[in-house]
Amino acid sequence: MPGEVSQKLIKRAARDLVSSHYAIALTGAGISTESGIPDFRGPSGVWTKDPEAERRAYETYPRFLEDPKGWWEELLASPRSPIERWKNAKPNPGHYALAELEQMGILKWTITQNIDGLHERAGTKNLLEYHGSALKLRCPGCNLRFSADEFDIEKLRAEDRLPPRCPECGGVMKPDVVYFGEPIPSDVAYRSVEEAGKCDVMLVCGTSAVVYPFASLPRIAAQCDAEYPYAGERASTVTIIEINAESTALTYDGISSYLIQGNTGEVLPEIVDAVKHIRS
Repeated sequence: MPGEVSQKLIKRAARDLVSSHYAIALTGAGISTESGIPDFRGPSGVWTKDPEAERRAYETYPRFLEDPKGWWEELLASPRSPIERWKNAKPNPGHYALAELEQMGILKWTITQNIDGLHERAGTKNLLEYHGSALKLRCPGCNLRFSADEFDIEKLRAEDRLPPRCPECGGVMKPDVVYFGEPIPSDVAYRSVEEAGKCDVMLVCGTSAVVYPFASLPRIAAQCDAEYPYAGERASTVTIIEINAESTALTYDGISSYLIQGNTGEVLPEIVDAVKHIRS
């Protein structure tokens, strides 16, 4: 996209955000690849390079349900996972820009597909991790979540006390990550639909929005998916601002109000600067 057109759209996005009553953001793998975390199905994706890893991913949740103790033992015996690399990853300017928009009182919630914890590290408080977090454990029974550091998993294994148990209800704990075949946790699923249903501005950042049910959220916001109930009355027509390196189904289907083509780590800080200029 020519720079002049891009700058006009950045200023337009800033005006839309400043005048919004209830703005939210959706983020996907594109915002984290700029922090060195590969996506799964892109040209250099984890599963593109290792199709066998994708096959194993589909077997993970059924295996956990069948034998939680054996599942945890296998997990701990496996080679170092990408989670270890994610622990060392750092938020990039795109993450910090969204956190700053929240601190300014403009962005009410961020809903992310990413499981890397980078939004939280960047300072975002109102965060829904739609597919969970690789750095947390969750009880599927009561949906309580804990930092993985709160459990000494190696000690539990040494004492033959796997799987870890929920301190609240005694249920079997699992990583907070939502695996294939596992339902989106009800608390997150409900709140995400609620937020999409009442926003008047939605930033869609670094996601092609093709993985469902997450991909339904922009359509709910645009009132294009009658299958879902809306959570509340909206003061005005929603504006959906897409920030992606390439056009997506949201662009082609007319769900997005407009597309700012570029990297989120570059575009989002420029939008923040433009917001500050309007407010000054």
